[in-house]
Amino acid sequence: MSQNSYDTGRLNLPFVGIATFAKRPYAPDWSTLEADVAVLGAPFDAGTQYRSGARFGPRAVREASTLFSFGHAGAYDHEDDVTYLTGDVRIVDMGDADIVHTDTAKSHANIETGVRAALAAGALPVVIGGDHSVNIPCINAFDGQGDIHILQIDAHLDFVDERHGVKNGHGNPMRRAAEKSYVTGLTQVGIRNVSSTTLEGYEAARAMGSDILSVRQMRALGPAATAARIPNGARVYITLDIDAFCPSIAPGTGTPSHGGFLYYDVLELLQEVARTHDIIGIDLVEVAPDYDQSDSTSILAAQVLLNLLGFVFEARKG
Repeated sequence: MSQNSYDTGRLNLPFVGIATFAKRPYAPDWSTLEADVAVLGAPFDAGTQYRSGARFGPRAVREASTLFSFGHAGAYDHEDDVTYLTGDVRIVDMGDADIVHTDTAKSHANIETGVRAALAAGALPVVIGGDHSVNIPCINAFDGQGDIHILQIDAHLDFVDERHGVKNGHGNPMRRAAEKSYVTGLTQVGIRNVSSTTLEGYEAARAMGSDILSVRQMRALGPAATAARIPNGARVYITLDIDAFCPSIAPGTGTPSHGGFLYYDVLELLQEVARTHDIIGIDLVEVAPDYDQSDSTSILAAQVLLNLLGFVFEARKG
């Protein structure tokens, strides 16, 4: 590619302009979406049981994503010898679902409406949370979309049925997902140490079709063998809690847990899953930027999402 092709249009550096996700077009009219990827913010954190602040996650991840937005020729990876996310992948930013303070039901319903709009447009929905309870309306939106398998990358199992009457907090989403007739199974990776789910929850998860791996177990298997545990032909929804990563690289989260993944642990698993399975939805949750003054957590989240999208659409070409 000639140097001149890099000089057409505005330079549009990361610190210039409006911080939509990766500086892609803003699409506020959800009834007229035309995209391959539709990014939706879900700034809801009333489901947290410890430190709040993930309501600011979508804004922070969007801001961080501008770091990877400049240039007009996609992202060239010399290891893979592939240019990812070239101009033929249409990404739009839907903005945020409306959040009604203290009202989980209304807030979740508004998130579900956004995901359904993305699906109706034939776009891959990518939801940025918010706490992990936002996964509940995301999975609800797949009703009528056919069977799906969930890959959860997380420190916590999130398989609590009910706690003091709470059924839709951030400790419940995988239990709510497993109850769906169209969720055929879960692969839960990164689960470790002190968890918010009791022994009974782990037993229920396995009885309802979960395959549970710790960080050490996944590292022993490797990314290819881990991805191979997901059934052949399964359509995969990926939910990624940023606390799956070690807080040494991702401190900006409400419930940090040491012993987590490093960057390439997760990246190589995502690349393998994207290569071997059809990815039909993504959410990334629990970025709470105020606990990380370096912004490295938000940058990590944006970098993982953009790389994952590159893997997904490169695999679709094949």
